[in-house]
Amino acid sequence: MLAIIGGSGLYSLGDDFHLDDQCSRKTPYGETSADVLLGCWQDIEIAFLPRHGAGHSIAPHAVNYRANLWALKQAGVSRIIAVNAVGGISSEMAPATLSIPRQLIDYSSGREHSFCDGRDGLVHHVDFSQPYSATLRASLKQAAARLDLAIVDSGTYGCSNGPRFETAAEIERMRRDGCSIVGMTGMPEAGLAREIDIEYACLALVVNWAAGIADSEISMEEIMVNLEQGIQRLRPLLLATAKLIEA
Repeated sequence: MLAIIGGSGLYSLGDDFHLDDQCSRKTPYGETSADVLLGCWQDIEIAFLPRHGAGHSIAPHAVNYRANLWALKQAGVSRIIAVNAVGGISSEMAPATLSIPRQLIDYSSGREHSFCDGRDGLVHHVDFSQPYSATLRASLKQAAARLDLAIVDSGTYGCSNGPRFETAAEIERMRRDGCSIVGMTGMPEAGLAREIDIEYACLALVVNWAAGIADSEISMEEIMVNLEQGIQRLRPLLLATAKLIEA
């Protein structure tokens, strides 16, 4: 089953998602951000979980990523498309751009980043050379083409801690490191998915220029406008991708 993790601005799949069941928020790793919703989206079986809670009450550094991923796995999820609102660093990542990044650099700290916490007395190493599923990325790209929707099929996601935005110097460092977008929720989510054998891809919506890239300061008003407009393009793309995967 495919799951969609909703990021900022995506707290539901819309009126045509029909709820069949929902999972308890309790897991061995604490409570999930919200109930895992199980249902049909135009006859496609889907699980949905809003990362920040139903009303965006959970900050990026405070999300219980382990509980979220564990609950999705227990619900029978084998694939995840994670939606992330991000800032643009490179020139091709202007506000309103949709991106399916290829790579990832983790600058976050203080988060429970692994299921390997000594509970079973074993150390589990996983290959993370390519953090995102090539198959899911290809499905997103194909669905975007069918919808005649422009999307950037490249890029490196730099994950900062949040909830504050980055300094201009931090963004300059990320740029030198090769990051093209910056967000606050890409890790440890992607790594945890790999640990429990869930295919994972990121669908990023650029909502602002990152600090120091444009002359002006980061505007929450601009971010909210870009979020609202971007979500209107994201939902059809997610549904088209789900139909491709299930075909």
